[in-house]
Amino acid sequence: MISSMTGYGKGVVQKNDISIEAEIKSLNSRYLDLSLRVPKFLMNKEFEVREKVKSRIKRGKVYLNVTVRKGDFEEKFNEIDPAAVKFAVKLLKEIKKSAKITEKLKLSDLMLFQNMLFKDDNEQASEEFGLVAEAIDGAIDNLNSMREAEGRELEKDLRKRVQIIENALNKIENISDDSVKAYFEKIKEKAKQLVADLSNNQDRLNMELALIAERSDVTEECVRLRSHIKMFLDTIAKSDDAGRKLNFIVQEMNRESNTINSKSVSSEISHSGISIKEEIEKIREQIQNIE
Repeated sequence: MISSMTGYGKGVVQKNDISIEAEIKSLNSRYLDLSLRVPKFLMNKEFEVREKVKSRIKRGKVYLNVTVRKGDFEEKFNEIDPAAVKFAVKLLKEIKKSAKITEKLKLSDLMLFQNMLFKDDNEQASEEFGLVAEAIDGAIDNLNSMREAEGRELEKDLRKRVQIIENALNKIENISDDSVKAYFEKIKEKAKQLVADLSNNQDRLNMELALIAERSDVTEECVRLRSHIKMFLDTIAKSDDAGRKLNFIVQEMNRESNTINSKSVSSEISHSGISIKEEIEKIREQIQNIE
C-alpha cells in the first residue's frame, strides 16, 4: 500500500489536571525533514521524540507541535519545588540576621535563588514524557490514516493512467510490424527512383533497406516498457516505502517512451507514443506526493 506525504493529525491525552495536545502535519519533501516545537522541560527528550517520529514516518516535511497544560494554564516553566522555596527563605532570613539587616524579605530577593526553586527538568520530563509519547502516537495515527486514505486515491489514479499507457502500448505493438514493412517498401521505392539499374545489386540493396527498416522496429522498447509497467504496479501494491522506487521506475518508463517516439516511422505510433508520454508526465507529478 502506498501513502501520500501530505496530511494532518492530532492526539490529546488527559490525566488529572494535565492536558497534552500533539499536532502533526506533513508536506511533500524528498527526504524526512522534521521540525519540533515542544515545551522547555522536554528539550532533553528531543532525541526520543525524533526517533519516535522517524520510526513511523519515512518521508515528508513534518511539523510536530506539543502543548502541555496544567489546569487552565499552558506550561512554560518547570514546577515550583516547595521544599527548595522554604530552604531559600530560611537561608535568606539567616543571612539577614547575620548581617543585621532589618529590611523585609522581598520576592526579588527570593528570585536570586530561582535556579534552585524549580523542579529539575529531567525529573519532570520523566514523569510526563509517557503521556506526551501517547499523545504523539495518537497524532501520528491520525496523520497516517489520512495519508493512507489519500494514498488509496493516488493508487486508483496511477492504475488508471498505467492502463491508458498499456492500451497505447498494445496499439503500438499491433501496428509495429506492419509499420516497419510499409516503411521498408516506402524507402525501397525511393531507392528505385534514385538507382537506374538494380539488376546487379538487388540482393545487396534489399539487405541494406532491411537494416534501415529494422532500426525502426520498437519491439524491444515495448517489451522493456511493459516490464517497467509490471514493476510499477507491483511496487504500488506491495511496497511500504514506494516513493523513491516509483520515481526511478517512471524515469525508465520515460526513457523507453522517448526511444519509441524517436524510432517511430508511423503517425499512428507517434500519436500513441505521445499519449504514453502525457500519462507518464502526469504519473511523475502524482508520485511526488507518495511517501
